[in-house]
Amino acid sequence: MSAADAPGPAADRRWYLYLIETAAGALYTGITTDVDRRLAEHRAGRGAKALRGKGPLTLVHRECVGSHGEALRREAAIKRLPAREKRRWLARAND
Repeated sequence: MSAADAPGPAADRRWYLYLIETAAGALYTGITTDVDRRLAEHRAGRGAKALRGKGPLTLVHRECVGSHGEALRREAAIKRLPAREKRRWLARAND
């Protein structure tokens, strides 16, 4: 999401980390200020090319992480995890 997509500076909005599972079981990690809007965009084929044609898409996790910078760091940390570790993290996060 770019700064042009929402009013006010990025620092003034709450940012969320989210994970989407594809029909094949792959996990996609992203950040946004509006998870429901972003999920709808992914399902409509807009946004991440990695998700196009991979539906149905299921939101498996969302969490408010605060500032844009915090969200970027959290997203990068989750994306670095191997698939098995990402699934373990997801199970713990959703308990």
